[in-house]
Amino acid sequence: VKMFNKLIFFSIFLILHNLFSQELTGKDLLEKTINFHDPKNNWTDFQDSFTVKMITADEKIRESLIEIDLYNELFSMSVTKDHNKTFTVIDKSECKIIFNGSESFSKEDEKKHRLTCKNAFKMRDYYTYLYGLPMKLKDPGTILDPVVKRKKFKEKEYLVLKVTYEESVGKDTWYFYFNPLTYAMEVYQFFKDESKNDGEYIILEDIVEVSGIKMPKIRSWFFNKDDKYLGKDILN
Repeated sequence: VKMFNKLIFFSIFLILHNLFSQELTGKDLLEKTINFHDPKNNWTDFQDSFTVKMITADEKIRESLIEIDLYNELFSMSVTKDHNKTFTVIDKSECKIIFNGSESFSKEDEKKHRLTCKNAFKMRDYYTYLYGLPMKLKDPGTILDPVVKRKKFKEKEYLVLKVTYEESVGKDTWYFYFNPLTYAMEVYQFFKDESKNDGEYIILEDIVEVSGIKMPKIRSWFFNKDDKYLGKDILN
């Protein structure tokens, strides 16, 4: 009888939980996950630094000290890789690059180490986007699917938010996977062309709090098409 009652209780719980998730809109889900990751709305005026160690599948290591100052529109990144040090700073629309202590470097080094302002702005947008998630999903040009779906990914249940962008912002299709109980962001995935199953998925593990914002400590990257492991980022 006890087992029977437990089964009934569990069944009712699942039914109510499914009904709740169906009533939850994409906008509602985004607000709930932001409330988990950034409860005091600190991202808007974020001013802090953190270190990211990237370890590729072939065990190559790149360490980056990243400073993001959204209030003053400043971004800097100091990268150590293969005994070379690159320092990049972006002040609003101005960019400066220092390679191994000098602002002068050869065309060969420029090409090999991508020492261009175009790449510097790309890296700024990359780190600001990924470590600003899920708050960055409120940026202009972001299109939230109003329908929240429940999906099992790697044997775990999630609430899933589909995100696309206005053409001027981006062309990729993203899926964000949230813990159905805490609304923590635990996986995200993107496709260039979903019909080809291209793109990658990123599994998030553990949490580090930076200026009151809960950020993923470890991000592990995989190809969608074959689950091939690409590497991981570790936040310190």
